[in-house]
Amino acid sequence: MALRLPWAIFAIPAGIVTDRADRRRLILGMDVLRSAGFGGAAVALWSALPLADAPQVGVSSMPAFAALILAALTVGGAEVFRDNAAQTMLPSLVPHERLEAANGRLWSVELTGNALVGPPLGAMLVAMALPLPFVVNGVSHGLAALIVAGIAGSFRPRHADRRNWRSELAEAMAFLRAAPILGLLAWLTGFWNLFSQMVKIGLILHVQENLGLSATGYGLVLAAGAVGGIAGGLIGERVVRRMGAGAAAQWMLFASIPAFAAIALVPSAWVLGLILAIFEFCGLVWNTVSVSSRQRMIPDRLLGRVNSLYRLLAWGMMPLGLLLSGIVVRTAEAVVARESALTAPFWVAAAGISLVTAIGWRPLGTGLGHRAPRKG
Repeated sequence: MALRLPWAIFAIPAGIVTDRADRRRLILGMDVLRSAGFGGAAVALWSALPLADAPQVGVSSMPAFAALILAALTVGGAEVFRDNAAQTMLPSLVPHERLEAANGRLWSVELTGNALVGPPLGAMLVAMALPLPFVVNGVSHGLAALIVAGIAGSFRPRHADRRNWRSELAEAMAFLRAAPILGLLAWLTGFWNLFSQMVKIGLILHVQENLGLSATGYGLVLAAGAVGGIAGGLIGERVVRRMGAGAAAQWMLFASIPAFAAIALVPSAWVLGLILAIFEFCGLVWNTVSVSSRQRMIPDRLLGRVNSLYRLLAWGMMPLGLLLSGIVVRTAEAVVARESALTAPFWVAAAGISLVTAIGWRPLGTGLGHRAPRKG
């Protein structure tokens, strides 16, 4: 839950600031701040070495622990501002008919780094020296800031001179209420994230106890899912163009139902990896539709604020999924064997997403029924 805390704290301020500032400069500043946060954590860890053995209660170095907490809040808060500004700035860089391609490729690159390259590289760097991953992250974010600094042009929205945050927030909330399809997408994404988190947290014990996988096997299963997500990002534009935005959204949401149920039934890691690859593929295509649609629908002067409200709703339900997964397992253990109880979150998620899909099916088809704009 702590991983999503910055979104709950900073989402609304991030939206307001994004609609007031030059978005390129905001991204630049947040990358510099994140670089400084990682650099500070590296210095704190370096100064605390060699760490004493972990005590039974407490931590080995309270100053280093406090520095890591501060760095996490700094980096997490800056990421909220940075991500919102980046998603808001993209329609100013890319023609609207190319938004699906641009969003998909961005997510594919991000997923490659986060899920395939980052974990093994981080483990290798930690083995070499504990502060080294933080040093590399600090340098990487500094390089990202240099790249952003090289983007020419002004990306400050029109009518960005107001300074009454209450009226600015009210304007964004009124726009979101007046656009039912955006509200529907936000709620559907929120519930999809909730059930997805139920599955992901439940998967840990399921693969360990029911399938007997090692940590390496579990990592390979997750890597297979990441490969599917990368593929979804790369060809999501073609899927949307072939099916149309409404049908793509409908079927990508529907695909979660058999995927969640199959996770509870598959007997081997190989099949599980395939299921996760399909699931992540559909999730990335869904994101391609939902994000590109709201980038087109929301006026530029409101995009930062409405986007932040949307993402707060969509992301804010993720911690509930983590909590609900544990409650479901604990409750199921009272009536069935533990082996079956560990699969209960998958069945609950499948039932929940079935209901969500039934509610959203027709509105998605009518509200997003257009096909994506063709090139030329």
